[in-house]
Amino acid sequence: MRESRPSGRRRSLRRVLAIAFPALTLTVAGLAAAPTAGAQPAAGHPQTSKVTQNAKALTDPQRQTVHSTGKAGQKVPTQHLCATAEPGHASCFAQRRTDIRQRLAAALAAAAPSGLSPANLHSAYNLPSTGGSGMTVAIVDAYNDPNAESDLATYRSQFGLSACTKANGCFKQVSQTGSTTSLPTNDSGWAGEEMLDVDMVSAVCPNCNIDLVEANSATDSDLGTAENEAVALGAKVVSNSWGGSESSAQTSEDTQYFKHPGVAITVSAGDSGYGAEYPATSQYVTAVGGTALSSSSNSRGWSESVWNTSSTEGTGSGCSAYDPKPSWQTDSGCSKRMEADVSAVADPATGVAVYDTYGGSGWAVYGGTSASAPIIAGVYALAGTPGSGDYPAKYPYSHTGNLYDVTSGSNGSCSTSYFCKATAGYDGPTGWGTPNGTAAFTSGSSGGGNTVTVTNPGNQSTTTGSSVSLQISASDSGSASLTYSASGLPTGLSINGSTGLISGTASTAGTYSVTVTASDSTGASGSTSFTWTVGSSGGTCSGAQLLGNPGFESGNTTWSASSGVITNDSGEAAHSGSYKAWLDGYGSSHTDTLSQSVTIPSGCKATLTFYLHIDTAETTSSTAYDKLTVTAGSKTLATYSNLNAASGYAQKSFDLSSLAGSTVSLKFSGVEDSSLQTSFVVDDTALTTG
Repeated sequence: MRESRPSGRRRSLRRVLAIAFPALTLTVAGLAAAPTAGAQPAAGHPQTSKVTQNAKALTDPQRQTVHSTGKAGQKVPTQHLCATAEPGHASCFAQRRTDIRQRLAAALAAAAPSGLSPANLHSAYNLPSTGGSGMTVAIVDAYNDPNAESDLATYRSQFGLSACTKANGCFKQVSQTGSTTSLPTNDSGWAGEEMLDVDMVSAVCPNCNIDLVEANSATDSDLGTAENEAVALGAKVVSNSWGGSESSAQTSEDTQYFKHPGVAITVSAGDSGYGAEYPATSQYVTAVGGTALSSSSNSRGWSESVWNTSSTEGTGSGCSAYDPKPSWQTDSGCSKRMEADVSAVADPATGVAVYDTYGGSGWAVYGGTSASAPIIAGVYALAGTPGSGDYPAKYPYSHTGNLYDVTSGSNGSCSTSYFCKATAGYDGPTGWGTPNGTAAFTSGSSGGGNTVTVTNPGNQSTTTGSSVSLQISASDSGSASLTYSASGLPTGLSINGSTGLISGTASTAGTYSVTVTASDSTGASGSTSFTWTVGSSGGTCSGAQLLGNPGFESGNTTWSASSGVITNDSGEAAHSGSYKAWLDGYGSSHTDTLSQSVTIPSGCKATLTFYLHIDTAETTSSTAYDKLTVTAGSKTLATYSNLNAASGYAQKSFDLSSLAGSTVSLKFSGVEDSSLQTSFVVDDTALTTG
């Protein structure tokens, strides 16, 4: 740990007092200071509905930034939070990165945690920003986490999600018998698992209620008792991030604990690479495999492959030795139950952000199929209540066109290729793929027994004033005629109810979440969801400057900035004129941001330039303590640190042509640690087209 030293502050007294005095005035007067970003509204005050608040948080461009922590398949050091299970017991599958420093919320300040955020998961899996109201997701784990409710509050506040507490009825924590007062023994390993599960359900379905059902121990019988209690409490979706080796006793355990028609039960496929595990191989559950998820320049914006780190670490899969094959599973190589059905991100190298203070020390990056199971549980909840007599594991098999097919990677060696190797269509490691909206997790039919499948056309983009013609394709198992409807279409577009043709002229720029539904005469229906981006066609591609107040000479206009960032303070020289943007430089834990939203006309070559000066009191030549990150929407352009300090300004240049036709937030984020100042000074910005 670094020794705390004098700050070496470069800020002038005038600037520091300008920030400090208003706060002092509020304190003396006894007034309440404004809430910090992401804080929940005070009790008793009017507040935006949770659905609106959550939708805003999930679609905010600034929250779409991907804080990448590694590359797919990269070997990163992790701590397995639970020991290997003994016979008759289960092990949790959560893994926490140990190469990324854990930080309490107070130490993190306003910076974003490392790892995938709720907005990232919604983007990657094309999930609706609304939905889930009235649904309850139960999470079954062993032992107690005494900090579960408070840690969940920190997670949701950080990402702008509505409060989910016992007081407002959103969160419930009970024992395997349903007691809220007599909870099991505390356990730091399972506490980390519980926070991973609770946070991932919150991320995917923030409008859902959460029941955390804690078994007295990690024995099969106690966990099974907790499973039954979760269903008895009324949950229609139950998530399980634990398991162990198969045994001959599992078929009877199936009947005792997992045979709950009308309830979607998700189970992690395991983290030990190729080889079947139970209860993922139960015929009554959805077995969830794991992927590595990375941002990409493709039309989806993301890419996925089988999670596989080594011969002993990666997603599980395989053919059960004991459980019978359910009728809806039709692969020919395995005569019994095949694992898995679907999948989601699990690779710790591309892992998720989690907050845990009982098993951990704050913000950390987690992975394992312990992440993928609660993610899929959240998707089931977004999709709505399952059919009363259904085992919802069958739903994805009727809607394979509404999943992202994972076709690369493997999790080991096997004699039947698809058992361990990704391929087009069904394979063991990833099942039919990962969510592309929620359509694959609905029954798709009601009455008549027909199944309607709508083919996802992929995310769309156009510009204002452009005519659109997009044909939606759908099929009906009973060859019945279909009618079409759509919600969320861009302004100016409509769908032909008879043919499924979307046409018109887009008139308003923005990003739209579109859901198309096809229905037949028996009442069966199917749907698919995708994003439609409409960019502005205004402006010119000949020497246009798109940024307002590019040299900051108009002071605090056009830009959104932290207090004191845009300044004419003489403590740092401007590149030209009097004003510049001065981020950090306090010599204490501090975060400053500077951002401006800008629309880049379609078809234009766009170039971002700015002048940057970095000075620092740090003496190290090897450790980046203080950092400046530059992003355009979800795209990280560059990261600078105290290691880049130099005299004078240097001009930086970036090609943003790939973002033409979209509206993005250009953002500078400076994060300074607890001692020794680093100043990041930006001036004379420009975003030009030509």
